[in-house]
Amino acid sequence: MERELLNKGPVLDKKGRPVPGFSRKSILTYDRRAIRAFPWRIKEWDFYQISNSHLCLQLTIGHAVYAGQVSLMLFDFQKGKKYLDICRTLALPFGSLHMPTDAEADHTLSYLHRGLPNKYGNSDIFMGFETSCGRRILTCRWKDLDARIELERKNPDSLVVNLPFDENRHAFYYNHKINCMTAEGYVRTHSHEWTFDPEDSFGILDWGRGVWPFHNEWYWSNGSGWLNSEMFGFNLGCGFGNTDIASENILFYRGTSHKLGKVDFILGKDYMDPWHLRDREGRLDLCLVPVYDRETKIRLLWVDNHCHQMFGRFSGTAVLDDGTVLKIGNVISFAEHAVNNW
Repeated sequence: MERELLNKGPVLDKKGRPVPGFSRKSILTYDRRAIRAFPWRIKEWDFYQISNSHLCLQLTIGHAVYAGQVSLMLFDFQKGKKYLDICRTLALPFGSLHMPTDAEADHTLSYLHRGLPNKYGNSDIFMGFETSCGRRILTCRWKDLDARIELERKNPDSLVVNLPFDENRHAFYYNHKINCMTAEGYVRTHSHEWTFDPEDSFGILDWGRGVWPFHNEWYWSNGSGWLNSEMFGFNLGCGFGNTDIASENILFYRGTSHKLGKVDFILGKDYMDPWHLRDREGRLDLCLVPVYDRETKIRLLWVDNHCHQMFGRFSGTAVLDDGTVLKIGNVISFAEHAVNNW
């Protein structure tokens, strides 16, 4: 009963209301000028996550409400050790970041702050995300830090949703998630180097635009890995927006996608207890055994955000559209629960 969007059109209609549904490619046109909300209610971000069997690298350029953010974080979720956590907060950025309007079209999103010379040579901050011909190059230079990651897509399909909110007819969540990307590159400082190899490193893009109610809550999980020598991936989520029209649940295998209906996230008494992710049609049964809780809390004035991002190993079964049953036993990724007021 979900609505799949197959024809090109706007994200918002002439009255500023979302055109709801999902698609497997970027076919809607996002126009910031069509949004019927105060500028400080608009949220836009590009978030990349690169991970292997133990390392996770996260890079963000975006803004929400009154503040923007350019950040990089690197941690070892097997050891529970954080190596890097650097962030520059931008006051009242609004449209100054020039966020792209399409997640798949060739473009470059970058941020540059000129600093004064210091012991590392200079204190410039640069972060850039370049998309060209299906490849993505992520670069960052921050004092003594130098990072470069190249992502290559292994599946032409992805997951795009444009969801309304029952509380406000002009609220919407336009989101594009791209996974099944292999990752290759490095992060270097004056004292250490961390590398990512395409044989066991994978990338995710979480690309979001929208306006939504002050209080919100969601569950999200995304993963990629090799299964039977083929690229396998999934995106799963619930709780955010009106998902009766379109859910965030989809499987990727052998270069195509397989849409799922609603999925429930079943948690234990503690976040470190096993998580069970099951759909309501008997096509998905995954168990995540967490090894690390990347807990984040942000409290500033009226902003109160709290997220548990749980890393670990997924096992279970998934059924494709043709009835093929996949046995999953070695996909290392995450699932998260967020409760936000912003």
